[in-house]
Amino acid sequence: MYDVNEIRRDFPILSREVNGRPLVYFDNGASAQKPRAVIDAITHSYCQEYSNVHRGLHFLSNLMTDRYEAVRGKIGRFLNAAHENEIVMNSGTTEGINMVAYGWAMPRMEAGDEIILTVMEHHANIVPWHFLRERLGVRLVWIDIDDDGHLDPQRVLDAITPRTRLIAVSHVSNVLGTRVDVKAISEGARARGVPVLVDGSQAAMHMRVDVRDIGCDFYTITGHKLYGPSGSGAIYCRSERMAEMSPFLGGGIMIKEVHKDRISWNDPPLKFEAGTPPIVQMIGLGVAIEYLDTLGMAAIERHETALRDYAVSRFGDVERLRLQGTTSDKAGIFSFTLEGAAHAHDISTVLDKKGVAVRAGHHCAGPLMERLGLTATCRASFGLYNTMDEIDVMIEALELAQDLFG
Repeated sequence: MYDVNEIRRDFPILSREVNGRPLVYFDNGASAQKPRAVIDAITHSYCQEYSNVHRGLHFLSNLMTDRYEAVRGKIGRFLNAAHENEIVMNSGTTEGINMVAYGWAMPRMEAGDEIILTVMEHHANIVPWHFLRERLGVRLVWIDIDDDGHLDPQRVLDAITPRTRLIAVSHVSNVLGTRVDVKAISEGARARGVPVLVDGSQAAMHMRVDVRDIGCDFYTITGHKLYGPSGSGAIYCRSERMAEMSPFLGGGIMIKEVHKDRISWNDPPLKFEAGTPPIVQMIGLGVAIEYLDTLGMAAIERHETALRDYAVSRFGDVERLRLQGTTSDKAGIFSFTLEGAAHAHDISTVLDKKGVAVRAGHHCAGPLMERLGLTATCRASFGLYNTMDEIDVMIEALELAQDLFG
């Protein structure tokens, strides 16, 4: 049985107050809170086991290397990769996408080649492709969404041309909560010989992810959204794509031999993990994944779906509240404005006075904000520890904001 009150006791920060009110943390889309198991694992690693990995022959180095490398298998199983060596561990999605941009895309693209994106993408899945546009003359092809935030996979597939070299798409929109049918996109693209990169930053904490079922070539995750530490993450690379990639960063464990006149690379995935890695952060991420596995992703998804449905019903009680993204099968991510009221930043400040933490701004999604005709929204994003009572607190705070700003 999914006991959310019991789960909340695993997260120390949820017992604190903000502005004299119990904390209601609805900023999970930006970064989720950490369970005590993750915090304890980090503390233990630094206090009792810390050493660098892969390099030493002494006890602590061997111990930490084993702890660190075990996380690769945990991530591989979490994403259902065919083999753990299809997992490159890194600092998160931004590094993962840049690795694909520089290590896979740049060596095989030229002026006039095309990358297909959607207007819903986070800047992390836009800026690296702009680098290629500026430096190589690559063309970015933008796919629009419906007015309710839905993305038709066929629109993406219809945009493929003989010059298409990559499709890069979010699994879940960080602004609208839209769930994208990345399986349909991947299947259609594969039939046309086009690789697909999926930004899973906003998906992997909400639902079971199976990269083999999806059929994508690359899939990124970010640890701090998965209830793990910041500075941790990974990218799944289909083995044949990994074999095509050049190193993105140089130094450290990614080399096999270095001479004055030649160099050779280590075997993948170490070939793509230069320098001292985020050792303790990755160990913390491994514990976070174990925590999610213990709760069960199916149970988490059921709980968050119930929160989503309840929030939809309660948002309807707030006059002049305008939701962005109203697809029925969305994740528990809600961006909204109050028509005729103050700026999103002012609304967020009122909510904060009531202890409710939401995000306000453009959410690193400039093209989507242009599509919506907005400069900013408030965003409430739910996590596995949130409750319906907390949603009620937010609604009361929104009604107050509406009264204050008229």
